[in-house]
Amino acid sequence: MFALTRRPDTRKAPDRKASGRESAGSPVSRLGKGVKVRGILEIEGELVVSGQVFGQIAALKVTITPDGFVEGDIVAREVVIGGKLEGRVYAPTVLVEITAQVAGKLFHHTIEVMRGARVDGRTPWRPLNFFENLDHLPEA
Repeated sequence: MFALTRRPDTRKAPDRKASGRESAGSPVSRLGKGVKVRGILEIEGELVVSGQVFGQIAALKVTITPDGFVEGDIVAREVVIGGKLEGRVYAPTVLVEITAQVAGKLFHHTIEVMRGARVDGRTPWRPLNFFENLDHLPEA
């Protein structure tokens, strides 16, 4: 469910590149400010969170905007945190922006924390092969 090594979908999808709604060939899903979601989100491409998520997120890329809030766990290839996060992140690449407020653990291979960001927790380094077959979330 949370594997980062998903096989690409071989079915032909409509060409959306002309409309600017795709980023490097991956669809972008957005949760606006007024949206509150509880449960498990499995996204095929990128997820941009400006609302609130309570639960687990699995996506290729997750971006939490300065207005966004996530309480739970995130598994992705890349995570950009600009808002509030309470939980765990499992991603080879993590960026914590100046507006971020993080409480939890950020498991990463490469991390960048901007000056001014608030991080209350741990940022344990992991080798890349740790993320290759992440089929389920490890225990806390």
